[in-house]
Amino acid sequence: MRAFLGLGSNLGDRAYYLGAAISALAGPMIKVEAASQIYETEPWGLMDQPLYWNQVIEVETSLEPLELLHVCQEIENRLGRERKVHWGPRTIDIDLLIYDNVVDNSEELNLPHPYLEERAFVLAPLREIAPELVLPSGRSITEVSGEGKVHPLTWEG
Repeated sequence: MRAFLGLGSNLGDRAYYLGAAISALAGPMIKVEAASQIYETEPWGLMDQPLYWNQVIEVETSLEPLELLHVCQEIENRLGRERKVHWGPRTIDIDLLIYDNVVDNSEELNLPHPYLEERAFVLAPLREIAPELVLPSGRSITEVSGEGKVHPLTWEG
């Protein structure tokens, strides 16, 4: 199944955490098909925190959505993610944005991601790697810009 994951980091060595998350995801059950460039973005929600580096990856996976979510959470934990403050600073955040055409509004998982079309820091990198994508709302990715400022990094890691 085709899925898109949003990655973000604003603590410590942001480049390291993004790269380590992608490396940890890649394996026999998850194949990384594409990765966007890295974007520097303003925080969402809690504004008094460092700028984020965000990236979106496309994966092909044989895992079910909840299994993929659990893998993402396990990687976050291994990379030092602490869940102390809602929308607070973090070493790494891995969000399951879209999983094929699955819609799930369970207690543990919401698909598609409930803020997908509101966040420019997700839409800009998603648009970069999947310009033909039709969002679950039926709108083309090229029609939706979201809120917030995003700046592609010129840094090479």
